[in-house]
Order: sequence, then C-alpha cells, then structure tokens
Amino acid sequence: MIRFHQVSLARGVKPLFENVDLTLNPGDKIGLIGANGAGKSSLFAMLRGELHADQGDIGFPAKWRMAYVAQETPALERAAIEYAIDGDAHLRQLEAALAEAQADSAANGTRIAELHTALADADAYTVRSRGEQLLLGLGFSLEQMERPVASFSGGWRMRLNLAQALMCPSDLLLLDEPTNHLDLDAIIWLEDWLKRYQGTLIIISHDRDFLDGVVNVIVHIDDRKLKRYSGNYSSFERQRSAQLELMAGMIEKQQRQRAHLQSFIDRFKAKATKARQAQSRMKALAKMEELAPLRAAAEFSFEFREPLSAPNPLLVMEKVNAGYRIEGKGSEPDQEKVIVRGIDFSLQSGQRIGLLGVNGAGKSTLIKTVAGEIDPLSGTARLGKGLVIGYFAQHQVEMLRHDESPLWHMTRLAPDVREQELRNFLGSFNFNGTMATSSIAPFSGGEKARLALALIVWQRPNLLLLDEPTNHLDLETREALTMALAQFDGTLVLVSHDRHLLRATTDQFLIVADGKLQPFDGDLDDYKDWLFKTKLAARNDAAAAPSAPLPGKAAAEPEPVVSLADRKEQKRLEAEQRQRMSALKKPIEQRIKRLDEQIAKLNARKADIDARLAHPDIYDAANKEELKTLITDQAYCAKELDQLENEWLEQQEALEQLQA
Repeated sequence: MIRFHQVSLARGVKPLFENVDLTLNPGDKIGLIGANGAGKSSLFAMLRGELHADQGDIGFPAKWRMAYVAQETPALERAAIEYAIDGDAHLRQLEAALAEAQADSAANGTRIAELHTALADADAYTVRSRGEQLLLGLGFSLEQMERPVASFSGGWRMRLNLAQALMCPSDLLLLDEPTNHLDLDAIIWLEDWLKRYQGTLIIISHDRDFLDGVVNVIVHIDDRKLKRYSGNYSSFERQRSAQLELMAGMIEKQQRQRAHLQSFIDRFKAKATKARQAQSRMKALAKMEELAPLRAAAEFSFEFREPLSAPNPLLVMEKVNAGYRIEGKGSEPDQEKVIVRGIDFSLQSGQRIGLLGVNGAGKSTLIKTVAGEIDPLSGTARLGKGLVIGYFAQHQVEMLRHDESPLWHMTRLAPDVREQELRNFLGSFNFNGTMATSSIAPFSGGEKARLALALIVWQRPNLLLLDEPTNHLDLETREALTMALAQFDGTLVLVSHDRHLLRATTDQFLIVADGKLQPFDGDLDDYKDWLFKTKLAARNDAAAAPSAPLPGKAAAEPEPVVSLADRKEQKRLEAEQRQRMSALKKPIEQRIKRLDEQIAKLNARKADIDARLAHPDIYDAANKEELKTLITDQAYCAKELDQLENEWLEQQEALEQLQA
C-alpha cells in the first residue's frame, strides 16, 4: 500500500501539493494525469526519494523493489542487450560475486554452489532470452541488440532505458511517458506486457487508449490535490464530467444564497429594528465557504482554415520506388536503398487515410516522398494543380529556430501580413502577450509542437501529411487536434501511435509491410490481432533461439556433485522450513485479507456518503437530520480507515520480515 498523508510540496514559489491524502493499493495499475506543470514528475521524484515533501509523509513497504526509467543514457560501448540486462542489478551483483569467487583459488566450493543456486533463483539462465524478448518487443532487431549503446539515437536510447526498467524485478514500477518514443506496434506490445505485470504500476501518459488498456485507477492532480477515481481513463472522464455538472449546480445554489443574504444586509443594515438580524446575516455571509470555480471551460481549441482550392486528384504515383540515395566514396558509384517499392497510389480530394506498419517498415519514408522532402528513386509522381501540402514531420519541433520567437516564425512565413493580425492568430494558439515575442528555447515540447501546428494551419493546406504529430502534446492539446482534424475540409494522411486520434479522424487504412504499400481491410483491433499473429509472434520466436552462456561462467564447467542422501536430507529440511514458515505466515495473511475486505467496504461506504453530501438537496431544511447523520458517519469512516490502514501497513511489514 502506498499512502500519502497530509503531503505538501512547493517548487520555488509555486505550490504543487497542499495537504494531500491518498491511498493506493498493492497491485493497482494507476494512471497519473494532470495539466503540464501540475506536479506529476515531482510526485515521481518524491516516490523515488529524490525530492522530499515540505510537510507530511509518503509511505510504502520498505522491502518493495522499485523500478523506473532513467532519463539519461551514457554513450557506452556496451552491447544493447547487455545494457538492458543491467536493469536486473541483483542478478549482475550475483554474477560479479561468482566471477570473483571463481577467480579466487582459495574460495571454497560451498560459496560457489550457493552463488549458482542464487543465480538459478534469479532466473539467470533465462535472462538473455527474456532480454531479447523485451528488446524485440520494443522494436530492436537481433542484429541491433549486439550494437553498442553509443551507436543509437536519443529516442532508441530511451527505449533501452525502458527495457532496463522492465528487466528489473520490481514491486513498484514508475513509467513517465513510456510511449513517447515508441511506434504503434511497440505500444501494443508494451500494453500487453503491462497488463501481465504483477506489481503496483504508476504511469504518466497522454495516450488515452493506452491508459484505457492498462490502468484500473486514475489519480488526477487538480487544484493541488490528488483525487482517486476507479476505472480507466474513459471511466474517469465520465465521472469527472458528472462531478463538474454537479459542482456547477452547487455553485449556482450558493450564489443564490449569497445574493439573498447580501440583499437582506443591504436593505436592513441601516434600520435599528433590523440591525441585529443584519449583523447575523453578515457573519453568515463571511463564514460561507466559497466553492472552487470551474476551470473546465478554459480548454484549448483551434480549427484548420478552409483550403483555397481542392484539386482532384491531389497526387498520383505510378511504379514509384521510395528510399534513399547513398553517395559513393571516391570512385564508387552512388547506391540506392529502396524502402518501399512498386507504389501505385493516388490521393483523392477528401480522403482520410491512416498509415499503418511496424517500426522501420517505411511509413516516414513514404510520407517524405509524398511531401517532396525526398525524390522518388524511380517511377513518376504527378502533383495536382493548386496542391498545398501541410507537412508535420516526426522531428518538426527540432526544425524550429529555438533562439527566435513565435512572432518571428510567423513573420518569416507571412512577411506581408500586419503584425497585429499575426499576433491575433498566435493568440488563438495560446501564445499571448510577451509569450508571442519571447524566444521559444525555454518552451515545453508541447508548446513547441503547438507552434509547429500553428505554422501549418496558417498555410491553409488542402493536403495534411502528419507523421506522429502528438509527440510532446498533453491530453488537452491532443483532444483539440483530434477535434480540428475531424472538421478539416481537406485530405489527410496520418501516421500516429495515438489510436484515439486514428479512430476519430481517419476512415480508411493503408499498411506498409514487407516493402510494399497496400490497403488494410480492417480496423485498429484487426491490426492489433495481425501484429500478434505475425510480427510480434515472429519476434518472440526469434528470441526463443538458444542463448549465449551466462557471463562469467565457463560453458563446460561441471556442476558441484551432491549425493542422493544429501539431496533427500536437504529436501526434508526445506519441507520442514516451508511448514514452519506457513504456520507463521498464515495468521498474518488471514488478518491482511480481513483488513483488505474491511477497507474495501469502508471505502465503498465513504464514497456513498461523499456522493450524497455532494448532492444539493441534502442541505435543504427538510433533510437536516439526515445531513447530521451523514457528517457523523463520514467522520467515523475516516477515523476507521485511518486505523485499519495503519494496521495493514504493520501486518504487511511483519509478513515481509518473515519472508526475508
């Protein structure tokens, strides 16, 4: 159990959390959501012990093993597969101890035998196979696994860090935007892996479909509090919407009450006969707690402007080979690397196409060829008259001038347009005031991506080519992009790992597979099934090949000889030990089970009370007695929960001490 008790935290002068209370149960899979800057990463840092709360405390069992994704990857010459296996630090320690014992001529055989047993318990003899399966699932080939870490780009190094975290045996796994550097096939594989994870999982993610597929609890950071919701992200949205609607009604009722009190005060405060009553109402007005204002109305939204023309067809490709030309060195001739071959493809006005395919299949190469960023290696490509392409590349944010302002970028794009008109346009994308004229260097990734989208919108394209446009975007901006694309009047070709965006904005799919572009007759669920039956199954088969010998252990080394009588005695002693342990653990486990049941019942009862207290009619005079009872019951539940949770922690620690 993870428990936050009266936790407060500020970074600089900005308060992030104030008197937070929250309980998370073992085995929960939790999605942590909130606006950018709300404190999600700071909460992770507190759990990791890198930040300390200004007041209050965070507790979870001391024996829990924690895993998380490192943010930095050193440029090592170490092979990728070995780097991934390094995530199991305990295993690496055992390997090092074994190597040291074997190198020591004075070491006794018992110590070496103990280390071999410990390595077997740590699944050392399957670790390479498990590491290969992880890396294959995350998009690495068997050949890439043997390459040094330093040879990979930043995004691929983050995949290696994710593999390290997944390799680490853990009771608590913290994942901060794990899908940012993954393609759709890797996300589907990771989603399946996390569903089978046995520990407690906390994920920060802006991918609503991924959250829906993995989590069973949402923790929402709002107004410096942590609010727990049961269910996945879609369930949270329904609950949140109902709460906002209820709160709106309560605010309206409170405003009427305040207006009534103020009216009485204004009318009678100068009359001697009514002075006492007026004074009483002034005190009542001062004591009245003002409900928190709703902030949901301030959501970001934008729209694509209507294209100036609509050529049809927009583009025709015949027998096109897409790929790259590699310049020869010295007298060597140039070489062609074909990625997608034999493309026969036309884009008609109004088409909305989602482009599917596993990592490395050639989706980005195809998009770049359509956009004119690279020339076809062969074949012909004809563009329609009046074609205006809006192209968002995977690394579009990096193409911006980080030392310049949003207004500079707009002026460069539209030098003849009045500055005020450009400022108004930037304001519609939330670049207001000094933000429009400030350098974008300190902007967040999401703000830079929003600027890149604004530049595309200004050009009024009739063909949008979007290659992973949601990287760096938060949930609110993703939803705004989804709504804008759904209403876009032009033609759309979209590559995205965001399944919600694909479902909401496209109506047909093409797939790049085995070096070809072809129609995909199905939806995203069919694509997921296809992945598991073909590509991901093939990866698992590849990883099942015989693995190399365990590092530090000679392949032909004989195992220590143990006599039959010794093995029987050892088994008898182990059986007796298991019986003694079971006798000691059983009453504790029964008590923990009983406590879990009591806590669940009290939480359900408290939720019913909270829901009733949140209903406006409970505060009517006719319900005065019921209100008193509910408030008393609420206080009782809170007190009982506190006592039960404390006992649960004590029992859990006692059980862990026995197991240790």
